[in-house]
Amino acid sequence: MRIGFAILRAVVVVVMVAAVAAQLTRSIQVTAAAGGSVAGLLVNFFSFFTIDSNVLGLVVLAIGAVLLLVRRGDDPEWFTALRAAAVTYLVTTGVVYNLLLRNIPLPQGTTVAWSNEVLHVIAPAYLLIDWLFAPGRTPLRLRTVWGIAVFPIVWAVYTLLRAPIAADPVSGKQPWYPYPFLNPQTSQNGYLSVAFYVLLIAVVILAVGYGVVWISRRWRGGRPLPSVSAADPA
Repeated sequence: MRIGFAILRAVVVVVMVAAVAAQLTRSIQVTAAAGGSVAGLLVNFFSFFTIDSNVLGLVVLAIGAVLLLVRRGDDPEWFTALRAAAVTYLVTTGVVYNLLLRNIPLPQGTTVAWSNEVLHVIAPAYLLIDWLFAPGRTPLRLRTVWGIAVFPIVWAVYTLLRAPIAADPVSGKQPWYPYPFLNPQTSQNGYLSVAFYVLLIAVVILAVGYGVVWISRRWRGGRPLPSVSAADPA
């Protein structure tokens, strides 16, 4: 089972790297052909929560594949916590994309369709399956949920502070927001709508994070674990 999941993780890593690289390459080509700022594009590209989540996810899977091959028994707690964060972010990415962004028209000639599906559907689905069934996961303390929430908070603050002065790499127009629902200029109720969506996503992240941590304390490989001691509620 360990070897099987190691191979599966390696395959998914290759697919995720290819998806990120394909989209980045296409975006650079389109921007350069239009005489835009490639440097600006690169900063904007890695300002998408989707890209950040997928990069973390593929790094976690790569480390996890090695651990399955060279280590016996449970993974280190720090790795399980990092893995839990990756699962939470990618599942949230999948939920938000399919609820809020799935039916929004994509820029023709810029978005790589198969890459888009890998980053928003296949990767989130695999990370969740891997969390449920792959060996090595250790039970996590409930307070891990608050650690998982740190990066999304930092990302949201960074995005809302940077976006008003960020520019589209081709047109040079400001502001530039990675997701339309974060732009108060195009949202129906301005900052009130933005605040609603930020709060909604925060609730989703905390709920998913709690669920991920709860699974680590109750299930292993699809089987229930013995009850966690009341002496270690956190």
